[in-house]
Amino acid sequence: MTSDPTKTFALAAFAVAGLAFRNAHKGRKENIPPRMHGGVSSLHGAARHVAIVTTAAIPWMTGTAVNPCLRAAYMAHCTSHQVTLLIPWLNQEDQALVFHGKHSFEQPEEQTECIKDWVRKRTGFEAQFKIQYYPGRYDTSLLGIFPIGDLTVYIPIEEADVAILDEPEHLTWFHHGIRWTDKFNHVVGVMHTNYKELGRRIAGPLVVPFLHAIVAGLCAMHCHKVVKLSDTVQTLPRQVTSNVHGVAQCFLDVGRASAATAAEGKKPFTLGAYCLGKIVWGKGWEEFIALLGQHSEAHSQVVSVPMDIYGTGEAATEVFVNCSTSDVVATTSMEALAMGKWVICAHHPCNHFIAAFGNCLVYHNPQQFSEHLQYALLHQPAPLTQHETRELSWEAATERMLDAAEMGPGDWPKAATKVAEATLFSAYNAALGVELVRKVSCAGANTAKNPPRVTDVALRPPRRQSSLDREAGQEADAQKRSWRSNFSFTVSANNWELY
Repeated sequence: MTSDPTKTFALAAFAVAGLAFRNAHKGRKENIPPRMHGGVSSLHGAARHVAIVTTAAIPWMTGTAVNPCLRAAYMAHCTSHQVTLLIPWLNQEDQALVFHGKHSFEQPEEQTECIKDWVRKRTGFEAQFKIQYYPGRYDTSLLGIFPIGDLTVYIPIEEADVAILDEPEHLTWFHHGIRWTDKFNHVVGVMHTNYKELGRRIAGPLVVPFLHAIVAGLCAMHCHKVVKLSDTVQTLPRQVTSNVHGVAQCFLDVGRASAATAAEGKKPFTLGAYCLGKIVWGKGWEEFIALLGQHSEAHSQVVSVPMDIYGTGEAATEVFVNCSTSDVVATTSMEALAMGKWVICAHHPCNHFIAAFGNCLVYHNPQQFSEHLQYALLHQPAPLTQHETRELSWEAATERMLDAAEMGPGDWPKAATKVAEATLFSAYNAALGVELVRKVSCAGANTAKNPPRVTDVALRPPRRQSSLDREAGQEADAQKRSWRSNFSFTVSANNWELY
């Protein structure tokens, strides 16, 4: 035995972590199939079982509910894979919070019908994928849904082949159980979140490096490969950058109708510009107001810009302005392009995918923003080309997903990396098996073990206010004001009014 106390402590710690991991998984070995990590693993060609796992579900109209659902729908529709969408089931109290009292489901079958109906309306075809649920809880301090227990048990052993984890770090923050790469042959994470911006909003810039380290560690532990939607996302192990999202068919249909109207010599759009998004400063409103003010100064006039909130009435407008630089990829900008509109956006990694489109006007400074706005208001956008229409579709996004997920012989973790990641997982998993650690880390009380049934969720975490709560409160206050469907910003050099 070594006489070096540091090495002795490290060996002891590793042994304790390993023992805790073994005890935590006693009786669960039947959930781990033989692994095939190596060689070529492709989603092109032969049929495979694919589980798409995410942290939110329709009818919550958030990106992590909408995009994974459409990914499942189109992957099942366009390939021969057997696709399962694994989503959270919430109790009635949490449903009221997340769905804003507009929807309530007593049984998973009711929500499944709602999701299938939504898919049918969005895509024009029947949902051909299976929907499975895991028990989840909505955390009112972190403003997100987190799993209860070990999610991996809800995918049968015989179907545990490929897993696509939308928000892998979010799914595994408080995960206590089997490592995803221990159960599945091929695990791909899809990163949705800009943690630099999120960390800055929550606790300031000093917390960002710590947050980045945790996110990178979780992705390394649970994913063979990580897909970043854009380079707005931090550097991650075994990463590839690809926008694997598309836009729903209904937006492309608007674009085709606009092109047909233009072909008849008529103007497809009759109104000016619009800006779509939540009324929180993090979504680019501060930048937008400042740019409009400078545009007003440059043209020595008061500028009135029609605005539509949450997408109401935008079909007749021709210019979409998106000043946000906190997004990972701007889905709203893609939707505006699909409808054949101008898009004015900042030079930023989140806009890299759309920058090549003919109707996308990218600005580098306020003067260029002003020039683009003037030009777009005076000219009709050109119809989308066939290539552009294809690139925006979910069919093309599915192809990009299959390409990005590809694993060659040299893509798998090396032996030393495997040992390091397994050791890190053992320690992390052991720590999250301690109830006190879970309570302190916001994992919630009694959330380490799976309930007897998915619907046996009756947990409410203690109410704790965070900076995200305060932002949510500000957003709610803004929504309670007497908004009109269309309103104007009146901008002058010294002030602006919203009416």
